Amino acid sequence: MIELKKADFVKEGKKLKALCIRAFPREERPPFFLIRKRAEQGRAECWSLYDGKAWAGFAYVLREGGLAYLFLLAIDEAKRGQGLGTQTIGALLRQYDGCRFFLALEKMDPSAPNYEQRQKRHDFYIHCGLKDLPFRLKEAAVVYDAMGNGAQVLPEEYRRMMRAWLGRPFRRLIDVKMLKK
Repeated sequence: MIELKKADFVKEGKKLKALCIRAFPREERPPFFLIRKRAEQGRAECWSLYDGKAWAGFAYVLREGGLAYLFLLAIDEAKRGQGLGTQTIGALLRQYDGCRFFLALEKMDPSAPNYEQRQKRHDFYIHCGLKDLPFRLKEAAVVYDAMGNGAQVLPEEYRRMMRAWLGRPFRRLIDVKMLKK
């Protein structure tokens, strides 16, 4: 059974960073120093995922008011295919019970070279009980589809959350907005 533990960047920082680099393409991956700094400042929550005593990956959640945005989720390659992703989403939904929980995932674009992988990821989140949301998220140059627990997320709430996480000067340099589907 997966357990969420607050990430310890001193002890786990190297494996967190290595998995982050392996799991996310450059254009979808914030700089690791910013991930760490914002978690240490309390602007985000970084969870190490443990399968018993074995480290299995991490989840990174932005939280503001009643919103919880699963910003990054990565399961270690050696642990994939064992149901840990499903357990992790369940644990996160329990952790953020009462929150409007949502996440971004690659757009369902049939012309994308990795469309089959995108479809599997989408189906995985449906299996976990999440629903397609009626908006997309633009972060820097990437536009994502959104899924969540079905609760409404307002564009200004999302923008405020992201601007707070980005901080200065990044919020001036990185465009974030919610787009209608």
